[in-house]
Amino acid sequence: MRNTITTSDGTEIFYKDWGSGQPVVFSHGWPLNADAWDDQLHLVASHGYRAIAHDRRGHGRSGQPWNGNDMDTYADDLAQLIETLDLRDAVLVGHSTGGGEVTRYIGRHGTGRTAKAVLLGAVPPLMLRTDDNPDGLPIEAFDAIRAGVAADRAQFYKELSLPFYGFNRPGAQVSQGVSDAFWLQSMQVGLKGALDCVRAFSETDFTEDLGRFDIPTFIAHSDDDQIVPIVAAGPESAKLVKDATLKVYPGAPHGLVGAFKDEFNADLLAFLAS
Repeated sequence: MRNTITTSDGTEIFYKDWGSGQPVVFSHGWPLNADAWDDQLHLVASHGYRAIAHDRRGHGRSGQPWNGNDMDTYADDLAQLIETLDLRDAVLVGHSTGGGEVTRYIGRHGTGRTAKAVLLGAVPPLMLRTDDNPDGLPIEAFDAIRAGVAADRAQFYKELSLPFYGFNRPGAQVSQGVSDAFWLQSMQVGLKGALDCVRAFSETDFTEDLGRFDIPTFIAHSDDDQIVPIVAAGPESAKLVKDATLKVYPGAPHGLVGAFKDEFNADLLAFLAS
């Protein structure tokens, strides 16, 4: 059976739904899909939780609408998934762009159905450099991503997997399989959705959303994240979320791989049980 919901604007959203128990809902990063979370879905479902992950609109097996590829709509899609499945006391887990999606969901829809949140390598509070956010990345960095995707997205995604997983670092244990899987997922993103999502993850200011968190929140970030540099990300979010728990992973990459994946998985289970 193929699990889908249809959003208010007619977009079909694909999701996985494994196990039973307290729901743990995962939001993936750009330009991936729910498969990026398979290890964690299997992990938590094997430990007595209900594991759910969807493909964001424009990504993976979900619909590819021309409109709605923005953070407000991503958050509303997540809300419709949670409400359609009637999830309660859910733990929301977001990586990278998915961390922005979770944050905007709480900002727009509150925490009535949510018990806890996890932000991993997440884009909040704001990736873009502005007068108020001098440690952010310049707009030229995101223009270069859009240009790379538009010119030769297949080659761009192939090269992006290296800094994403830290495979470009000296002594890194490179997995060609992980890089190939990254490329395969990335090629399922429609071009319009891929380009629009760059603006969504880079230019959305989540400051006010973070101020609306009133649930236990685990914020995890690597100090060698080459995709979402830590200087304007995790620690800054932790300052804005009341009673947040911040963990910095020394030398880890942006993507979950190797020892970093194992450590985060253990931390995730401990946070779920806390």
